[in-house]
Amino acid sequence: MHELKYGAWHGLAEPMAARMARLSWPDDVVRERTALVAVPLAGARERERGFNQSARLAHELAHHWHTPVWDDVLVRARVTETQTRLTPEARRRNVSGAFRAVPGTRTRLRGAHVLLVDDVVTTAATLVECASALLDGGARIASFITFGRAPASGDR
Repeated sequence: MHELKYGAWHGLAEPMAARMARLSWPDDVVRERTALVAVPLAGARERERGFNQSARLAHELAHHWHTPVWDDVLVRARVTETQTRLTPEARRRNVSGAFRAVPGTRTRLRGAHVLLVDDVVTTAATLVECASALLDGGARIASFITFGRAPASGDR
């Protein structure tokens, strides 16, 4: 994950998405998933990296699931500091209100079951904020999929 995210090894997105695509989902989720939505990066961070690693994963995953990617329904409403060194509570505060559904997408989001795609989940603060923004924007259900999970205190 580190090399995809920071080393720009774009070719890693496809095999990572292939592994993600093999995850088992309940039949109702498979039937009703409407679209994949990548967690958006701050503009400056995306310009610095040259890409959004979560969007790369979403687009590769779309090939496996034959599900569209909606790149235009969720935005980062404000810049946040990197989450990498923050405590769980600081992470929640950092991303609180940081995302919003794009105005004018309510009709498309209405009743949709969207799958949020991110590279790694640590506390799920970012995913929860993104889901909240999409639900406020009209989505009916937001599920999450990530490639990895950061170790939590207490993990062995």
